Formats: sequence, C-alpha cells, structure tokens
Amino acid sequence: MIEILSASALATVQDLGRLGALRWGVGTSGAMDPLALAAGNLLLGNDEGAAGIEVPVFPFLARFTQDCRFALTGADCAAQLDDRALLPWWVHEARAGQTLRLGVPQPGPIPACRAYLCLAGGVDVPVALGSRSTQLRGAFGGLDGRALKRGDVLQAISPGLGKGAGSAGIGLVPPAFCLPLLVDGAAAMRVLPAAEYGLYTEASLRSFWSEPWKITAQSDRYGYRLAGPSLAARQPVEMRSHGIVPGVIQVPPGGQPIVQMRDAQPSGGYPKLGTVIEADLWRLGQAPIGSQVRFVETTWDEAVAALDEVEGWLADVRRLVGLHGATGGR
Repeated sequence: MIEILSASALATVQDLGRLGALRWGVGTSGAMDPLALAAGNLLLGNDEGAAGIEVPVFPFLARFTQDCRFALTGADCAAQLDDRALLPWWVHEARAGQTLRLGVPQPGPIPACRAYLCLAGGVDVPVALGSRSTQLRGAFGGLDGRALKRGDVLQAISPGLGKGAGSAGIGLVPPAFCLPLLVDGAAAMRVLPAAEYGLYTEASLRSFWSEPWKITAQSDRYGYRLAGPSLAARQPVEMRSHGIVPGVIQVPPGGQPIVQMRDAQPSGGYPKLGTVIEADLWRLGQAPIGSQVRFVETTWDEAVAALDEVEGWLADVRRLVGLHGATGGR
C-alpha cells in the first residue's frame, strides 16, 4: 500500500532489533534511533516494536496506494504530502494516490540525520529469527534482505483512517529536546570504560574525553569511524577475536576509534576502550556524517539511571497517546 519512488534511497525496514541471536553469530540490526521508531509506533497505536522504514538518504519519495495513517519521527525533513507541509513527530493521514516527500534534514541546535516512517499496524514483511529488521550483510530480514529500491511495494498491517489512539492530530516533542545532552554545543554520549581502557596512555585517555571526534564518511550502520587525536596504547596489544555488541568502542592499530553500531558483527579483535551506554545509542545513531560528537565518562549506576530516564520519556508518550485515545482524538 506504499510504493517506493526513490531510485537510491538506501532506506531499510527496521524494528527494534533481532535480540537473542548473537549466540548464533547474528547481529542485532534494528533502528539506529530506537526511540524515534518506538515513538512513531506509539503515536499510531502500534506495538512499540512494529517495523517501520528507516530513511538515511534524501530526498525520499513514496506513493500511497490506499488510504493509511502514518507517523513521521526522527529527523525533521520538511516533509510534504503532495504539496501540503507535514509536521515532524506527528500522525498524518494519506489518501490513495498521494505522494510523500522527505527532503534534506533541517539544520537546528540538535541535528539529526535519520527519519522514520511508521505505518498503521507496522510494515508487513516476514519475520526472520524473531525480527522484521533488515540484515544487509546477511541479506535476510526486511524486504528480501536488502535496501528498498524504486518500484518496491510494502504493505501496512492495519491500513485505513481509524479513530481514537493513532488518529491524526497528535504529536510529540522530540527526545533530543526533552533529554538533551550537549558538550560545547556538540552532541554527547555517555561511555563506560571497557576491558582494555587501562592499556592506553594517560595522554590518550585525556584526549578521548576532552576532544571532539568527527564522524567520518567511512561510517554506516555497521560502525562509525571517528577522526581525532590518535589513541596510543602503552605497548602493542594483540587479542583474539571476542564478543562485541553495539556501542562498543574499538581502537585499531591506527589509533582512530570505531564505534560499533546496530549492524555490527558479533565478534572482533581490536581492543575495547569503552562502550556507549544503551540509553545514548539513539543520540549517536542520529549524529550526521561529518558532525562532531563528544564522550562523557559515566558509571554503571549512572548508565542504569539514564535508561530509567529514557523509559520515563516513553511512559509519558504512552500516557499522552492513551489520553488522546480516551477523548476520541478530540
């Protein structure tokens, strides 16, 4: 009920991830900004983990082939439905034949680079290993295990223009404004020191925490390669491959760190300097290529408290949607 018109969108179908499959050597995949996806689903009255479309390259064009409610979250892309401007982080209604256009993400105090298009009931693609997420390297999940291309048609599980929860006329303040974390004007992420942290020189560790890091063009859903001060170990480090998860910060011999992202492989042999906490991975997932980020040292207790903050924001969204539904969308 939605036809992709973009020639090379690099968009993929993602849900909240393929959890529990690391033991089989299968990475998690899932939305780079899980808060945006969950919020879009909640706005529509969907299950929070329903699959949506993650859009990282713009412009993105799609045509609705039947009436459908949808929500746009993530980056503000000056979206239009035919010639009508659409609010970000909002529920909208499309009629059959209308065209949705997502433009280049708008500049702002907290830049974002990925938009999420959620459809009523979620995007209906087959479940693979417990998830609808696209795993590009393994070529499974999503739609035929690949990025979407012109001519692809995706179905919504519950298309139509329903009433109550999920009807048009409800929106949200983005979490970047409700849960801000900036250092010297740059997006910041909290990091727990990891197993090989103590192997690096004091000067390198000071630089890691005090200097900005640029997200290079060699970054994607697998990992963000950063450019900044060279991080040096006290002595050469040789390790066997071992388990890693999204958020782990590895340091190759060249001294420029790599942050593992949602499509990260489940094992690697570079030393681990730290781990971006789960509560802040969405911030990194929205940091644009070429932008600078900062890292803030944190503790286990602070990392757990940060997860509570994120859950608190989602709980507020659930209450808002519930109140809207209780009043019949008035």
